[in-house]
Amino acid sequence: MNLRTPILCLFAVTAITGAGAGEKPGLPPPNAGNIDFATDIHPLLEARCASCHGGGKSRGGFSIESRETLLKGSETGPVVIEGKSAESRLIHVVAGLDPDVVMPPKEPRLTPEEVGALRAWIDQGLPWTLTATAALAWTPPLEPRRPAVPEGPQDNPVDRFLDPYRAAHSVVSPPPISDAQFARRAHLDIVGLLPSVKELEAFRADTAPDKREKLIDRLLENRQGYAENWISFWNDSLRNDFQGTGYIDGGRKQITAWLYQALYDNLPYDQFVAQLVNPTSANEGFVNGIVWRGTVSAAETPAMQAARNVSQVFLGVNLKCASCHDSFVNEWKLADAYGLANVFSDTPLEMVRCDVPQGTMADTKFLWPQLGTIDPGRPVAGKRVQLARLITSETNGRFTRTLVNRLWAKLMGRGLVEPLEDMAMEPWHADLLDWLATDFADHGYDLKHTLRTIVNSNAYRMPTVRADPKEIPYVFRGPEPRRLSSEQFLDALASLTGTWPEAAQFNLPNAPQQQPVRAWRLNADPLSRALGRPNREQLSLKRDEQPTTLQALEIANGATLASLLDRGAARILKDEPPHPDDLIERIYLHALQRLPSNEEREVAESILAPHVDSEGVEDLLWALVVLPEFQYL
Repeated sequence: MNLRTPILCLFAVTAITGAGAGEKPGLPPPNAGNIDFATDIHPLLEARCASCHGGGKSRGGFSIESRETLLKGSETGPVVIEGKSAESRLIHVVAGLDPDVVMPPKEPRLTPEEVGALRAWIDQGLPWTLTATAALAWTPPLEPRRPAVPEGPQDNPVDRFLDPYRAAHSVVSPPPISDAQFARRAHLDIVGLLPSVKELEAFRADTAPDKREKLIDRLLENRQGYAENWISFWNDSLRNDFQGTGYIDGGRKQITAWLYQALYDNLPYDQFVAQLVNPTSANEGFVNGIVWRGTVSAAETPAMQAARNVSQVFLGVNLKCASCHDSFVNEWKLADAYGLANVFSDTPLEMVRCDVPQGTMADTKFLWPQLGTIDPGRPVAGKRVQLARLITSETNGRFTRTLVNRLWAKLMGRGLVEPLEDMAMEPWHADLLDWLATDFADHGYDLKHTLRTIVNSNAYRMPTVRADPKEIPYVFRGPEPRRLSSEQFLDALASLTGTWPEAAQFNLPNAPQQQPVRAWRLNADPLSRALGRPNREQLSLKRDEQPTTLQALEIANGATLASLLDRGAARILKDEPPHPDDLIERIYLHALQRLPSNEEREVAESILAPHVDSEGVEDLLWALVVLPEFQYL
C-alpha cells in the first residue's frame, strides 16, 4: 500500500461573468443593482482609504475629500474615470491587478464584492450624497509614549491592557489551551522544536501552578535552541543566506557567525542594531547591500539599498517608491531617500527621479531631522556612527515600536500594526504597543524579556482564531493560526524520526560536538522553498502562509520529502521493529502531542498491517505530517 499517489495539477481558468470588451483578466464584475453612496461606498472609503487620502491628507496628490478631488486624480493623472470603472486606475489597484501596487497597503485587501461595489458606483456616475469623508484621525507619534497600565485582576500588563479592550469589543475570553497545546506552542516559538515525548509527559505530570512560567524560563535559557530558532527570523529580514545572487562575485557577504553569536549571547537590541548599521568585517554583509549586475538604476545603487534596508527593518519605513520618486503610497519624498542614502556614500548623491537626473545634490539627513543631524563632512564610517545613535536614540519611539510589533506578529500571527513594513499605520491597540515599546527600552532592549512578557500572557494562551477579513477595523480575538516555518517543519520531521542531516554550511560555536544539524544551516532545497523559505535576495519581514499548489505537490509527491520519509522509516526500524501499538502512540505523541483517537488508531493499524515494515512506517509518517494539525500552530 502507498498512500502518496501522484497528484495531477488542475489548471482553472477564471471567467469574469458579464465582463465586456476591454475588461482586464481577474477584474471582479460590478455589483448588480443601484448603489447607495451613504451605505455602500462611504463606509468603505472611510475605513480603508481616508487614513491616507482624507481628512486633509492626500498621499500621492490623491484626495477623496469630495467628488471633485476624486475626479481630479493624483500627481500621475486620473484615478477614476466617471462611468468607466474597467478603465479606472482606482479599480485596478484595489483589485490587485498589479502585485507591486495594491491598495490599501494595509491588510485585509478589498474583497471582490467590495471592488464590485466601487465598480458599480463608478459606472453609475459616482453619486455623492455627503459633503466630505470622515477621516481616520491617526498621526503616528515619533517620541516614546508611556501609557499607564490599567488596573485589573490580571498579573501580566498585556492582559490588563486587553481586558478593557475585549470588553469594549464584546469579545468573550475562551478557556486557555491545554498543557499539551501550550507545550507545543511554546517549544516551537522559542526553540523551534517539538517537545519530545519525555518532555511532554513530564510537563503534563507537573502539578505546580507556575509550571508554564517555568517552562518559558527553561526554554529561554536554552541559548543554543533559542539562537537556532530565531536566526531564521533575522536571516529573512537581514538578507543572510549561504547561497544566491551576489555571493558568486563577492558583492554579498554572510553575517551568519556574527548573527548566531549575537542571538546566543542575547546581545541588547540597541547594540545589535548599532553594530549592523556601523559594521565591522564580520557583519557588513547586511548594510553594504547586494552588488548585483552593477548599478542597474539610480534606485538600485548599494547606498540606496542600504538606506532602504536599514529604514525598513529597524524603523518600519518603506522607501522603495521614494528611492525613485516622491512616494504615492506614503509621506516619504525623493529627498528623504537620497538624504539617508548619502550616509552610505563617500560623495554627495545627485537626486535622480525615475532615472532622470535632477541637477540637485541631496542633503545628508536622518528621516526625522528633529531627532538630530548627520554631519555630511564626515567619512562614511563617521556618518554611520551618527546614524546608529539616531536610530537607537531613547527619543526615537519608532525604533522600539517597530521591534515589539514584529515580535508580537511572530508570536500572535498578526501585528499590532499591519502591514509590518509600514509603522505609520494605526495600531489596533496603541496603548499596548507603546507600553511594550517603553518596557522593552526600560529593560535594556532585552529581546528575551519582551518575548517572556508576551508568552506569559493569557492572550498568548488563548485558542487560535482566524480573523474575519470582513470585520473592519480588525478586532483581536486571539492568536491567529500560524504555519510552521519550513525550517520548523523539517526539524520536526527529523526529530520525529531521529534522522538529522549529516553536514551543514555553518558549524556552530558553543555547541556539543554531535549536535543535530538543523534545517536553517542547510542550503534551501525544493521542499524548503515550497514551504516558504525566501531566497533572501531582498529582505522579508513576514513569510507568506497561504497554501500553494507547489506546496501541495512537494508534500504529496516531491522527491525531497519522499527521501526524508524513506530514511526516517529505515532509522525507526534499524533496531528491533517496535510493536505497532507502541509505534503509533509514540509517533502521535511526538508529532501532535496527543494520543490517536480510536478511528485514527484503526487507520494507523491498517497502514502498518500485516506487519511493521519500512513502507508502512513511511506511509504512517506521511499521513501525520500532511495533517493541518501537524503543519500549524
